[in-house]
Amino acid sequence: MDFLNNVLNFVLPFTSLIAFIFFLPTYLFFKFLSFVFRSIFSEDVAGKVVLITGASSGIGKHMAYEYAKRGAYLALVARRENRLREVAGVARFFGSPFALVIPADISKIEDCKRCIQTTVAVFGRLDHLVNNAGVSSINLFEEYDNHDNAAPIMDVNFWGMVYCTYFAIPHLKQSRGKIIGISSSAAWLPVPRLSFYSASKAAVISFYETLRVEVGRDIGITIVTPGLVESEMTQGKFMSKDGGLYLDQELRDAMVSAMPIMPIDSAVKGIVRSACRGDRYATEPRWMRMAFYYKTLWPELVEWVNYLIGMTGSSSTDSFGKRLLELIGLKTWFYPESVRSQELWL
Repeated sequence: MDFLNNVLNFVLPFTSLIAFIFFLPTYLFFKFLSFVFRSIFSEDVAGKVVLITGASSGIGKHMAYEYAKRGAYLALVARRENRLREVAGVARFFGSPFALVIPADISKIEDCKRCIQTTVAVFGRLDHLVNNAGVSSINLFEEYDNHDNAAPIMDVNFWGMVYCTYFAIPHLKQSRGKIIGISSSAAWLPVPRLSFYSASKAAVISFYETLRVEVGRDIGITIVTPGLVESEMTQGKFMSKDGGLYLDQELRDAMVSAMPIMPIDSAVKGIVRSACRGDRYATEPRWMRMAFYYKTLWPELVEWVNYLIGMTGSSSTDSFGKRLLELIGLKTWFYPESVRSQELWL
């Protein structure tokens, strides 16, 4: 057995390199043809039923508006009922025939089961499941006195998606529907102070890639890895190391630094377009996908740059990246007005 592994260690890298050289152009050509075909025959979601978690703000809220403009029925899920009702009203104005409000905490398996059952009971079907709800924590790993306080990050970001997906699968198989899982570019970028958040989002990618092998012939799965997009998180809403939520825009500036934040309307249009097209992956802004290739080809360079930007300041709210942002004076260009506001409204 050890002999066989030694042979494969020698042979496989060489034969794989040859295969990449000869077959990669052909593979890319057929991917392009597939993209063109899927773009022409993109799914029309008018009259279909879409359930969106985390629909009270940020990406989830604007996903609801984008689906509403396309004429979809909506089931909106989040903990803040008043905010959900506001979103439902705007969604109906934009063209949704009906928007159902379901207050729930998706970190609880009973609530996830109730969301799916209520949606199917009201509409009789489920076509798209948009797993979007998420929370973020920005702390060094060593700063946690009690790691149990970080458990809600995994409970919401990962287990909430797992629970909703589990109960939705029978209905999505019946409708040959789609799952849109909102992960993050932080899943493959080693950003300091995001250890638990990044781990939860990496788990989402691995979960859905494996699930695609299991059920991908019956259910389409689009894995979304947004970069910096206008949201409550980029506005500076984080979970503290004690488990509470707070707003800290000085810390946000130190983390985001001189990186442009994408307006949310443009981001969700791209995400919904990718979902309806049946794309396997979607990244908004699209240029952020290049960071994945940099991480793959030059991991040491990416780690060094992230250390320089996020870890070289005198405190958590001071960093080289933040000083660079202040030096070039382009914050009003890089940060949309909403994320510079102290009022959480997204």
